[in-house]
Amino acid sequence: MTPRDASDDNSSRWSDLDRPPLNGTALRRALVREDGLWSDVRVVQRTGSTNSDLAALAVKGEAAEGTILIAEEQTAGRGRLDRSWTAPPRSGLFFSVLLRPAEVPVARWGWLTLLTGVAVATGLARAAGVDTALKWPNDLLVTVGGEERKAGGILAERAGEDGVVVGVGVNVTLRADELPVPQAGSLVLAGAAGTDRDPLLRAVLRSLEEWYGRWRAAGGDPAVAGLQEAYAAGCATLGRSVRAELPGGRALVGEAVAVDGDGRLVIATADGVQEPVGAGDIVHIRPA
Repeated sequence: MTPRDASDDNSSRWSDLDRPPLNGTALRRALVREDGLWSDVRVVQRTGSTNSDLAALAVKGEAAEGTILIAEEQTAGRGRLDRSWTAPPRSGLFFSVLLRPAEVPVARWGWLTLLTGVAVATGLARAAGVDTALKWPNDLLVTVGGEERKAGGILAERAGEDGVVVGVGVNVTLRADELPVPQAGSLVLAGAAGTDRDPLLRAVLRSLEEWYGRWRAAGGDPAVAGLQEAYAAGCATLGRSVRAELPGGRALVGEAVAVDGDGRLVIATADGVQEPVGAGDIVHIRPA
């Protein structure tokens, strides 16, 4: 689907007064600086997937590093394992960024998902006043009525030989009757002090710029950049009993004890073996 520029679109702009539209001009003015990471901000009214759109632009040479593509509504948003992600228009933050970490060995690019998680959680904690946690490798968790729920997700994908597109989706004002599944959550349901998407988006992108700069300056070394420590401090998966559903149908049950230097989740099994998991679906096992 071809994205449609929403910056100057006034049709049905105020159909939901609790969900005002984003202002692309104001965001560009606030985020794009000559010496900064962000080079362009594009806001579209509706598209299938910001990740797919931005990756296509990157491959065609029509987007520089630091391009941000934001959609007011995604009709074919994707999460890990080809899961779909849908939400009402203007109810969340749905955006992708193009990064070209030339100084970092490709073997360390897997940290971009975890880095983005730290940046999103940090930015939202500052701007929304809500406690967030990270579920390895790419989920943002909030607490609603004493229950842990997923309010956001991250998806990083290669874009050509030298690029990575990182997509972020966060439920901001999604109401209880709009949740796609009962296990989902949103910032407003978690009691966020602020749900204005403009300052939330600015805070998240500034945090992402800061963490990406640290990581890139460290040559992608997560320990030197402070990223490995920061991720572990905010990761709700560590110290929990988990079940890892691995490729090929194998399952691994144990305690999540660490995130290693490659960004893998280390699981200690009952027989004393510590096994690193680089890919798979992680389930937090509730205490008996």
